[in-house]
Amino acid sequence: MKWKRQNQGVGQPSFLPRLLFLAAFFFGGVCLGQVLAGRVPDATGQELRRYLEGYLALENGGLTSGDLWAALVLYARYPLLAFLLGFASVGVVLLPLTSTAFGFFLSFSVSCFTATFGSDGVLLALAVFGLRCAVTLPCYFLLAVPALGTSGALASLSFGRGRRAAAVTYGREHWRRLAVCAGILAIGLCVDLLWGQRLLRLLLERLFL
Repeated sequence: MKWKRQNQGVGQPSFLPRLLFLAAFFFGGVCLGQVLAGRVPDATGQELRRYLEGYLALENGGLTSGDLWAALVLYARYPLLAFLLGFASVGVVLLPLTSTAFGFFLSFSVSCFTATFGSDGVLLALAVFGLRCAVTLPCYFLLAVPALGTSGALASLSFGRGRRAAAVTYGREHWRRLAVCAGILAIGLCVDLLWGQRLLRLLLERLFL
């Protein structure tokens, strides 16, 4: 009974409500990104083309350690932030904001592609963001949902106004979940570095070059 009381609020029955809660903020960010992308000036198209040319130049020059670290940050930033916020009571506020930011920047980037290149921009956005999103999105929510529970429990301890509250524990499942997500992210990163640029080059050569 004591074990159950200590883990109350971070158990499996509340996973779906917390998932829906964070997903609502994520899709709110998606909608906001689409709205603001429509206000981007026309000069963005030229900047985006230069970005793609620089992205492809990495393949000709070979990958450097800086490129590897940049790709690692792109893959790990949101999942790792979600995991770390589970150790702080402020995560109750920052996790919904992080979900909104995740949805916003993803939607804004994809919308810029489609606004600049039309229907071809969908294929380009899929080549640039497709694999990364397929890997990072599930890992983010898999870590963010339990983190919301533990941060909420920590907030209850901090602002409980002296009331007796259950202790917050981080069991094996907590660390096992992190290890699984780290493995998935590592595999996705390797595949992206090996094949992502080649796929994008093929699309650009077929559509624009």
